[in-house]
Parts: sequence; structure tokens; C-alpha cells
Amino acid sequence: MATGWICHERYFWHDTGSGPLGAPAGGYLEPLRHPDHPDTKRRFRNLVEVSGLLDALVPLKPRPATRDELLRVHTEAHVTRMRELSEAGGGDAGDGESPFGPGSYDIAALAAGGVITAVDAVLSGTVSHAYALVRPPGHHAVPDRGIGFCMFGNIAVAAEHARSRGLSRIAVVDWDVHHGNGTQTIFEADPGVLAISLHQDGLFPEASGGVAERGTGPGEGFTVNIPLPAGSGAGAYLEAFDRVVEPAVRAFEPELVFVASGFDASAFDPLARMALNSAAYRALTSRVLSLGAPVIAAHEGGYSPEYVPFCGLAVVETLAGVRTPVTDPFLDALLTIPGQELAPHQREAVARAAAALDLEAVRPRP
Repeated sequence: MATGWICHERYFWHDTGSGPLGAPAGGYLEPLRHPDHPDTKRRFRNLVEVSGLLDALVPLKPRPATRDELLRVHTEAHVTRMRELSEAGGGDAGDGESPFGPGSYDIAALAAGGVITAVDAVLSGTVSHAYALVRPPGHHAVPDRGIGFCMFGNIAVAAEHARSRGLSRIAVVDWDVHHGNGTQTIFEADPGVLAISLHQDGLFPEASGGVAERGTGPGEGFTVNIPLPAGSGAGAYLEAFDRVVEPAVRAFEPELVFVASGFDASAFDPLARMALNSAAYRALTSRVLSLGAPVIAAHEGGYSPEYVPFCGLAVVETLAGVRTPVTDPFLDALLTIPGQELAPHQREAVARAAAALDLEAVRPRP
């Protein structure tokens, strides 16, 4: 089971400045590194190497997404603005919380292109699955602006590339703790993409990701949202997979599954209030692999430099079918915190999402 690995030093050179929590520093707000700093992802990459897992992966060299490839998803004005700001020394992607420095247009194009590289490797048979450790992330970006530290919709751009190569049914499973609003917006009227998002209810973006958001027009039913209560752990997430994600994906019969792989639902993440651990991410990856289609995981959020590496390693080990000698030094303690078992209010939240699911709507038509 050959598994591809996409990473590039340039991803760590994307400069998000010194605004605490994405807010501009100044006045009484003392400068501090932005939450989306490179250390978290670099430490993930380093652990993959020192664990020995890198030797079992197929390295894939990313190439930049072209302007035309970005324009399949984004408006010309947005792409042009990102390039011009980047060339002028930097700016903000669109929401006032997503700063970037000089050269970040090229890095963001390389991030989207990294996921495209994974698609090409899977479709050519070079690898069975792939993990793209790309930066900046992408699942919040909408057609005309960047949001939530994202500049371009990496998975959305790669999904359109896959369709240009002949695929017609693509699923996206987003387990980042924040709602995958960008992917939803881009494909909400498109019955060729099943977009599923598991996220902390009401976290980000504001008033986004409710179960009633099911797509529009010909895409109605192809958007699936599973907002989970704060404090949810493995029990709630696995219940959501069993009752909503797996039935939806199996009914849809995708030719390719993308995972928006954020690790900000971990118990140590500073930007959320969930309780996942590395063992839970390992189990979620196994669930996705069991669905029968090739899997491409594209890195999204995750802001704990201490813990993201162990969650990421668990996912890549599972994709590759390899266990390294590394043990998660935090796992035993995390397994004892409240929230790991499915609670009644979490079961009810999953049940609401399951009730909104229309399996007949997503089944392939003869």
C-alpha cells in the first residue's frame, strides 16, 4: 500500500506575522506569534522523519497550481489581489485575520499544487493514498476571498483538477474543528461533490455549519454538516462516522475521498474545546480507509506544536499501514479526561445530523 508524502520547505516560509490570535498587534495588544505559525507543521514533518516513517513513504515533489487552476475555484479578482499584495510585501487574505507576507502567493499556489500533485500520483497508480502537509491551509477560502488563515481552497482546487482528469464523484470529509465553510460554499450547488464537515458547534465561522445547511439547487443533500458539542471526544466522533459519514459516503460511491485533515479538535489545541487524541485520529483514518476509495489527506488547522506531531503521525502511519516505534507520550493522560465516552447530548447532536441526511439524494443515478 504505497502512500505518497508531499511537503516542501517553502510551506514553512509562509509568514503570518505577529498578531495574537490573528488580530493586528498594537495599542494594548502586545505582539505575539500568529496561531498559524510554521513550528507546528515543521515539528510534524520532523517527527515523520525521525520516526523512520518517511522511509516507508513515496516522496512526491509539489508543483505550483497554475493561475487557470486557481480560477476554476476562485474569482479572477481574488487571485489577482493575492498576487499583487504578495508582490507588494504582503497583506490580508480577506477577513482581517489572515495576514501574509511577501512571496505568500507563490507559497499558497504551491500548497494547492501540492494537493494536485497527490491527485495525479493517485490517479496514475504511483501511490494508493497520500498525505499533503501543505501550508497555508485552505478549507475556509471562498471564491472571492480568503478566510480563517486560508488564501486558496487547496482541496477544492485539487478536486476540480481531479474532475478535469475524468472523475465525476468526489467526497470531502473535513474533520478540522472549524466548519469547512469554503468547501461548502464552492460546491453547495454541485451534486458531483459530497462535502461533509464535522466541527465544534458554533465555533468558526460564526453562524456557519448547521445541519440545515444541506446544499442548494441540484446540490441539495450533497452538503452534510455534523456540528458537535464542545468537549466531544472519540466517542462522539466515532458515533458521527458510524451514523452519518460512512452511510453518506457509501451511498455516494465516490471515486476519490479527500480528508481536510485538521488537528485542532485535539484536547491540547488552543483555538477549540474538543477532546480528541492521537488514537482517535488513528481510528478516524481507519474508518475513512474502509470506505473503499483512494484517500488524499490535505493538512488544514491544528495549533498545538506539542501535540499536532503525534496526531499527524498516527494518521500517516494508518494511511501507510506502518507502525513506528514512536509512542504518544500524552495519550494515557488524555484517555482519562472527561468526554471520551459518548454522552447523551452528543448522541442527540449526531442524531440530528443523521435525521437531516438524505441517502437517496446522494446515490448515483442510473
